[in-house]
Amino acid sequence: MHIRTDDIVLVRTGSGRDTRARVLTVLPRQGKVVVEGVARVYKHVRRSQKNPQGGRLSKEMPIQLSNVMLVCTACGQPTRTGARFLDDGSKERFCKKCGSGLGQIAPPRAAHANR
Repeated sequence: MHIRTDDIVLVRTGSGRDTRARVLTVLPRQGKVVVEGVARVYKHVRRSQKNPQGGRLSKEMPIQLSNVMLVCTACGQPTRTGARFLDDGSKERFCKKCGSGLGQIAPPRAAHANR
């Protein structure tokens, strides 16, 4: 899974289509992400000590990972990502369109370092 928390993604389908927003949570076992301001629902809450007012709370629900696309920080385009090893043996994500690095995935390992 190449999408992480705090990445900017483009929502490709659904009611939030063509929306660029930040990822709040990634749920890898379910293959879903929670995106800020997308797939909002109302949860009706009874009055309690935690919620003295009660009423309707608006919250984001998870959407399928296949319905979002990562936006590259360098070129600003929605893109697919790949993984590659750097010279020191660390693994990073990279943009398939412009080739720029998008952050480290794994720490350096001697087995993958170029000698």
